Amino acid sequence: MTIAIMQPYIFPYIGYFQLINAVDKFVIYDDVNFINKGWINRNQILVSGQPHLFTVPLKDASQNKLIHEVELAINDPWKKKFLKTIQQSYQKAPNYQKVSLLIEEIVNFQSETIAELTLYALKQVCIYMHIDTQIINSSKVYNNTALKAQDRILDICRQENASHYINPIGGMELYDKIKFEKENIRLNFIKSVASPYPQFKNAFVPWLSVIDILMFNDAENIAGLLKEFELI
Repeated sequence: MTIAIMQPYIFPYIGYFQLINAVDKFVIYDDVNFINKGWINRNQILVSGQPHLFTVPLKDASQNKLIHEVELAINDPWKKKFLKTIQQSYQKAPNYQKVSLLIEEIVNFQSETIAELTLYALKQVCIYMHIDTQIINSSKVYNNTALKAQDRILDICRQENASHYINPIGGMELYDKIKFEKENIRLNFIKSVASPYPQFKNAFVPWLSVIDILMFNDAENIAGLLKEFELI
């Protein structure tokens, strides 16, 4: 079995979905500490040809809390503002009608925590992109929070009887291939390629939220983009 383990991100970039698509089981690492000003509750879309940061507001977010403990700011009017920004920015995109309904459904999903919202969003986007990888929360399964860093990742791999672990390229300095080999686990890192696609008549802006990918690419193009990476 091939697995990957990643913190939950809201509407992440294509590389995150390439990783999900490359494995048999994807573990959302939601019982580690929240990271302020990270990508858990933020990402970028295209507004007037430029990257625009959007943020899902949270209630009392703190790096002293685990991700699955961090609540959404329920009464904040962000949903209407965000959907209005999506409409203004993408209403002339080729897939706007279909994708806007998907985004609206996700944004209005009744969830209390950012972990619940990101899990639902990832699963719904995967269905749309025809990715059938199993997605689970670490907080619901492994009971190993006493372990840290690489030791905890290895323990999850053992519990899943995984033979192959794939991590984003940014983790190359965090993991020791020899330790994985001793556990009979192959370790690879995924390096995404910024494959251009039309974004209206603008110069291409890479690494935006998957929302941008969905707005401008049909199913065939998306299937191709999911394969635009190399394993190192």
